[in-house]
Formats: sequence, C-alpha cells, structure tokens
Amino acid sequence: MALCVAAVAALAGGCSAGEAAGPDTARPPGAVRPAQPAPTAPRSGKDLQSDYETVIKNVLPSVVQIESGNSLGSGIVYDGQGHIVTNAHVVGAQRSFAVTVANSEQPLRARLVSSFPEQDLAVIKLDELPKGLRGATFGDTAKVAVGQIVLAMGSPLGLSSSVTEGIVSAVGRTVSEGAAGGGTGATIANMVQTSAAINPGNSGGALVNLDGEVIGIPTLAATDPELGNGAAPGIGFAIPVSMVKTVADQIIKNGRVSDSGRAALDITGRTVVGPDFQPAGVAVVTTRRGGAAAEAGIRPGDIVVGVGSKRVTTITSLAEVLASEKPGQKVKVTFTRGGETRTAEVTLGDM
Repeated sequence: MALCVAAVAALAGGCSAGEAAGPDTARPPGAVRPAQPAPTAPRSGKDLQSDYETVIKNVLPSVVQIESGNSLGSGIVYDGQGHIVTNAHVVGAQRSFAVTVANSEQPLRARLVSSFPEQDLAVIKLDELPKGLRGATFGDTAKVAVGQIVLAMGSPLGLSSSVTEGIVSAVGRTVSEGAAGGGTGATIANMVQTSAAINPGNSGGALVNLDGEVIGIPTLAATDPELGNGAAPGIGFAIPVSMVKTVADQIIKNGRVSDSGRAALDITGRTVVGPDFQPAGVAVVTTRRGGAAAEAGIRPGDIVVGVGSKRVTTITSLAEVLASEKPGQKVKVTFTRGGETRTAEVTLGDM
C-alpha cells in the first residue's frame, strides 16, 4: 500500500552571429576553413518511447506484488538468491507472504528476514526460486538530479506490473510518515520527490531512471488537507537507493541493522504542550544507559526544546532535526529542567 515527456531539444542550426553568406574574405587565399561541429539532432518522441519500452522490459520482471495479510504492496528482487526489498509498512506484523513475480501466475511463498521500521524498509526471502528470477540494477543516489525522467513501477490498487512516469521534482527531502493506517511513523531523510503517480499498492516498488537503474523505493504520497487529507496529485516520495542498499545489505548479511547511519539522542520521549496548549517540546521519558543523552547529563523529566539552532516542539520535529545530523557529531541540546533552561553538548549516537 501507499501511505498516502519531455524530449531533449537541440538549438536549430544556422549562421552564427556576425557570419555572412558568400565568399570567406576574412581568411587568406588557400587557408583551410576550420571544421564546424556537426549539429546535434533533436531527440525524437519515438526515441524516448523506445527508451521507455526498453526500461520497462528490463526492470519490470524484477518488480513483484506482495500480499501481506489483507493488504497488497510491491517489492523489488534484490538478488538472485530470492531476497526482496520492500517497505516495512508493507510487511507490517506479518512473517509470511504471498509473492507474485512477473514470470509466474501462481503466488510464491516468502518469509520475513527482518524489518527496520525506523527507515520503513524490510527484506523478505522467497522459499523457492522461480526460473529466470533476476535482481534489479541499483543506481547511485549521488547522480540523481532534479529534472531526470523517472518511472514508478509497482502494483497500485492491486493492478500488478503498472507503470507511471514523471520527473525527479526535488532531492534531499526530509519527510515524516504517519503512524495511522499501518504507517511506521518514521522520519526519513534525503527522500526523492517525484511527480510520477504513487497510489496505494505502489509502496515498496521501484522508482527507475532511463538507464534502467532503481534510484528509490516509492513509499508515500503527500496529503492535502484541503482535499480531506487525500493524496496531493504529483507529489510522491521515494526512499533513496543509498539507504535502501545500506539497510538491505546489513539485513541479508547479519539478519538485522546494526549501523543505520542515522543520528540518535538515545531517548524515548513524548510531545508536551505549553500554557497555550500548543506543542512546546519533547519530554524525556527514558534514556539509554551509556547513550548520547545520558552521557551528556540529560535525564528523564527534562524537556528538550532545541538542537543546535533549530527549535524542537514535537517528537516529529526532533526526528526531523536528527535526520540531518550524523552519528558521532557534537551538537548543543537545549532543554528545561524545573522551569530552568539549560544546554548540554551531546555526542550523537547511532539509531
């Protein structure tokens, strides 16, 4: 489930500025005229259509449909051993699944390897390998750029092997996922924003560039309060491929994630409100022994109101601030204790 063509044109050829037609009188007799670069042919709609068809033909066989309990989602074949990467909110609390692959009409059984809700990612593994199963090709997050044409592949509304198209609208977005309706409540950094349509069932599928590389996992669509919190058209988000590979590789190798690359204060907390009944900070409920907050002297009962220069009013805002930091970084944490404002230098831990 999902929580809710442009062609490249070349300049027309012609005489360059200041160059007149007729005899070339600016050069001495017998001089060789410099070679002129050949004009670049405009990319035709037919060429772009051919690119689309090639990418879909090559990648769609690696995109699967996952039935988890009473819900449907999507997944990507990660390797030839039957590992499939998807969203944690797709697998939910289930441990076994029915998976439909592109070259088989009969669902195959799969089991959960591990789930990492903090990043809304999970890996499942097929019990038996179907003939011809192949893993997708994964790209490089650093090469994802605004304006790139992308295709979203998955099973929106249960329509398996569906494809939508759009562009990369933005990169580096930090997005918080709701906890209602099966969501994990995760705050995810560096997400890829896309105009390719993402609908319920697309979650866990593939966001693919025209080189046939997976650059992200479509995870959620923005909601518009003016539409009754319905999906906002053309605004969807995908988990970047760098994080997908980091999490999936650790799960496949170790059965769990031991190094998320995400910073943490090592606390549990809850949002508190001020006298005006507006969110006013995060009350520390517990601290992990030896963790970042405890080592800096922060203790249960303290109320965190800022990290660095950024104000903290809710659990979500705290998660968003930490999403932009790295484990091991030193930050100034502002908190109140007994009505008195204090600060502490905290060496951030690893989520």
